[in-house]
Amino acid sequence: MNTLRVAIVDDEAPARAILREYLGAEAGVEVVAECANGFEAVQAVANAKPDLLLLDVQMPKLDGFEVLELVERDVAVVFVTAYDQYALKAFEVHAVDYLLKPFGPERLTEALQRVRARLAQKQPAAEPLATRLQSGRRPLTRVLIRDGATVHIVPLGKIDYAEAQDDYVAIHAERRTYLKEQTMAQLEAMLDPRQFVRIHRSYLLNVDRLAKIDATDTDSRVAILRDDTRLPVSRSGYTRLSALLGE
Repeated sequence: MNTLRVAIVDDEAPARAILREYLGAEAGVEVVAECANGFEAVQAVANAKPDLLLLDVQMPKLDGFEVLELVERDVAVVFVTAYDQYALKAFEVHAVDYLLKPFGPERLTEALQRVRARLAQKQPAAEPLATRLQSGRRPLTRVLIRDGATVHIVPLGKIDYAEAQDDYVAIHAERRTYLKEQTMAQLEAMLDPRQFVRIHRSYLLNVDRLAKIDATDTDSRVAILRDDTRLPVSRSGYTRLSALLGE
């Protein structure tokens, strides 16, 4: 039996201690990381490369679902939480199991058996939230970007525009550029359409940054931002922008 490498993620020390105690009684299990918040969890996945995350949902700074948005696809996830209202959402992102606190060691054993079965089948263990065009979800208030083991949190109000770059999106904010592994369509679906508009197939604009729209000699248009950045505007993009601005 291959050793199952586990990372414990919970902001409460007693909860981590209970999990460590239960795991200590399991054969073929190694705890490779113990994390008190979402930032540490993202770093642990990048550095320790666990097979399994035992992941709390409600944590400061980054919650469990935001952690999932940032970690690798091949990490199995079992949510461990005192709240039952997240169960449906957990399985929508392909969590292997959902442990409702308090639970006994037998319930954890059952979850670990499911994890081993999932890993043996080589199925994707978790799906980043960004890949789900989540109808009915509230628009984002911030964008999370992972750079190795570092996590950048960019409030939407700081974003000037986003630019498509193959399978990535370059997010331009306050004279910095962040690369996020996500398509433009996925990012657009998660943003507030009253604030961000697709002005071109490759550009998504924060309308608060728009200074004016100029027509060029070739019967096309250019969006000029407050910092004098110039972005192309397609015909369909101009229609969307005009509708948003009430022109």
